[in-house]
Amino acid sequence: MAKTSAAPRPITLRDLAQRPERLSGGHRLCAGCGHSIIVRQVLHATEDPVVVANATGCLEVATTIYPYTAWRTPWVHTAFENAAATLSGVEAAYRALRRGGQVQENIKFVAFGGDGGTYDIGFQSLSGAMERRHNLLYVCLNNEGYMNTGIQRSSATPRGADTTTSPVGEIQPGKPVNRKDLTEIMVAHNLPYVAQSAPHDWRDITKKAAKAFDTTGPTFLNVLSPCPRGWRADTAQTVELARLAAETCYWPLYEVEQGKYRLTYQPKKKLPLADWLKPQARFKHLFLPQNEGLLEELQREVDQRWEALLAKCSA
Repeated sequence: MAKTSAAPRPITLRDLAQRPERLSGGHRLCAGCGHSIIVRQVLHATEDPVVVANATGCLEVATTIYPYTAWRTPWVHTAFENAAATLSGVEAAYRALRRGGQVQENIKFVAFGGDGGTYDIGFQSLSGAMERRHNLLYVCLNNEGYMNTGIQRSSATPRGADTTTSPVGEIQPGKPVNRKDLTEIMVAHNLPYVAQSAPHDWRDITKKAAKAFDTTGPTFLNVLSPCPRGWRADTAQTVELARLAAETCYWPLYEVEQGKYRLTYQPKKKLPLADWLKPQARFKHLFLPQNEGLLEELQREVDQRWEALLAKCSA
């Protein structure tokens, strides 16, 4: 059975300031994009050498426009669908080289993919890598849609969202079905460590990434990544939108370690879901009188998921 090591020493701001940048500035991600914040927080969580696999998507396109690169660590670009499979091969090669004494370094392996390349196109590859128990961390940069190719809906897109393939009109008020809960699907793979986080809380995300890096076996982080362009929100509101997602319990911060659920943040006062929806123009139609019932349904869904999670954490 895969095992976790002793809890690492808490990472301080001084630690982060002293660690080298593995993703440089000067990339071409949109203003306010959550991806670069998350990647920097994750990569700062370990002092060991890191090999990165990057599925096709916003992060890959914006950080490696030929002939430039923003990466200061070994990095490989993969197709949309096979980041986990590619990194599995790299990790297997490393283990073979280490057994033969050709490599002595303690190298970590992390794959970054958007929700399109994780929830959908890359799900088979991800599931296979997790089932084979490769020693790697997979991080889903979840901006809730295929943002790089035109803001199409994915299975991570919440119900009611207005996208180019689930438009608001006379037939339907945005995406007609609820989002898939990939975090729970990863828990069902019996992984040693699975967690949800968001970029507004650097302590939460770096602690979880450090745990994942220090765990033997496959680990998974699902991180909400606000997208000003796709969410049609103010570019200055990225961190606030992430915070509101946690405060409304739309995006709970929790971890599952060896099957044991634990909340890592519980709001003192749970805010209404509308507080998270209103700053995003992709949901503006939900506040029209004819969609009042749908707004109530969305609130009930969040409430039910939250209560179910609380029950798991107290079991």
